[in-house]
Amino acid sequence: MSRLAEFRAAEKALQEQLAQLENLKNDAGLKKEIEFEQKLQALMSTYDKSLRDIIAILDPNPSAALAAAPAGPKRRRARVVKVYHNPHTGELIETKGGNHRGLKAWKEQYGVEAVDSWLRG
Repeated sequence: MSRLAEFRAAEKALQEQLAQLENLKNDAGLKKEIEFEQKLQALMSTYDKSLRDIIAILDPNPSAALAAAPAGPKRRRARVVKVYHNPHTGELIETKGGNHRGLKAWKEQYGVEAVDSWLRG
């Protein structure tokens, strides 16, 4: 982008932000919030209180609100590694689930009960 185009784009963005600022200055809701904040700051300075003091007054037991909030999503327990030892070939298979290719082949060849008995504790 040329410097001139960059300048014009920045100028346009500035004009848009100035227009947005003017709209906010004329917003009645914003005026009320600013007035409230000014009055609150004055009241806090009159009684020599900080924002933390105000929060402590309004919510004396904040940990109860946190405890009442639902906990995050529950996590699944990590799967345990299972070790199967084939007595016929001496092979070992370590897996966390039953979807292992070699384990499936053993179950087809020797049967599910036989392969389950090869599980090492």
